[in-house]
Amino acid sequence: MASQLTKDTSIIIVGAGTWGCSTTLHLGRRGYKNVTVLDPYPVPSPISAGDDVNKILEVANFEVVNSTEDGRKDESISDTLLNAATDGWLNDPIFAPHFHETGLIVAATTPEARATLNASNGPSVESGWVQLDDKEAFQATMPKGVLTGEFPGWQGWWLKKGAGWVHARKSMEGAAREAERLGVKFITGEISGRVTSLLYENGDVAGAITADGKQHRAGRTILAAGASAAQIFPMKNQLRATAWTLAHIKMTDEERKLYKDLPVLFNIERGFFMEPDADKGELKMCDEHPGYCNFSASTGLSEPFAMRQVPQESEARLRLLLRETMPHLAERPFSFARICWCADTPNRAFLISKHPEHASLVLAVGGSGHGFCHIPSIGGFIAEAMEGTLDPKLKESMRWRPETAVDRDWKDLQGRFGPEGSNRVMDFGEVKEWTNYGAKL
Repeated sequence: MASQLTKDTSIIIVGAGTWGCSTTLHLGRRGYKNVTVLDPYPVPSPISAGDDVNKILEVANFEVVNSTEDGRKDESISDTLLNAATDGWLNDPIFAPHFHETGLIVAATTPEARATLNASNGPSVESGWVQLDDKEAFQATMPKGVLTGEFPGWQGWWLKKGAGWVHARKSMEGAAREAERLGVKFITGEISGRVTSLLYENGDVAGAITADGKQHRAGRTILAAGASAAQIFPMKNQLRATAWTLAHIKMTDEERKLYKDLPVLFNIERGFFMEPDADKGELKMCDEHPGYCNFSASTGLSEPFAMRQVPQESEARLRLLLRETMPHLAERPFSFARICWCADTPNRAFLISKHPEHASLVLAVGGSGHGFCHIPSIGGFIAEAMEGTLDPKLKESMRWRPETAVDRDWKDLQGRFGPEGSNRVMDFGEVKEWTNYGAKL
């Protein structure tokens, strides 16, 4: 039986990624006085998907996938999460400065992907979107000289307000700094901060053990280790560590001015790009695909690792995106490339719950590709799961649910697309050639 929870209860958070940082902030704001975070890396972790210059944000209609016990989508759950995150991006002083309302273009190329994009709950004129049916329509969304491609087969929609991008890394750093100001302690480092196992006593979890052998005892332990969580605690196939790939192109001063304040352009089969960041003047691109895994022969799990390179097949996909949209940049060298990790649940709903067999353990995992957008608010829901005050519908949707992972198909696309030949879950173990823009960390 767990000890009584008070503001003085010692709390260990395993993981200082997106959700770990959000949780530290919310616990600090709620007055918890004895919170410690353990992570192998200082914020931002190089394997966290949040260690990035920007992420797409649509405050009017987040892609939140949650379900009731019988698998039906529960709109009230989506609305609750949406409203909390939107309020944070618009009003929280930690996060609001990092939201850039530049607009969003979404598009597709093949009939199958177009059908998904144009589903009844997708973009529409009635909800404020502008339809884009040809090359000229796409080119007109940006200044002359930006979109010089032919856009073969592209159809899409443009939302001018209520969407854009957020500076991911600065959001994480801001949350961590404020948490530290509120008294949260961060312990990082490959030895002192890397959790090798949880500490078990009397059928419960009593903290965590780090690589230096130290026992960090706590009245509550929150596992927020993202893609690494299944290596620390048996998740019964509920988490699949999945990675995506990105690259940057260095822009000239003139190009930076031309590309400033552009809407995000996202083709659900090709990928996306955003305006150059203000610090380094680099244009970020991601190629779209259902993700890469890194399956271990010994554990059978997909295990994350840090890499500042991408497979050469990823570079080819990125250059395909450029050839179709901005061919004048298609052969320009990349200035940076990396992989970033997330953790998919079988139905892509979050897993935020007390563990049914370990009363002092709280699980905060399963971002499933849409977790970063919730960094302003997700820590509040994690705190409520720990306190036992989580809304019953949210509690049901985000519960510990190993029954959903029975006979799980590890190659499940989970509704994601990619170009022909890449519309499948891939394995880093099968990659033959990598780019040379960096090295494994």
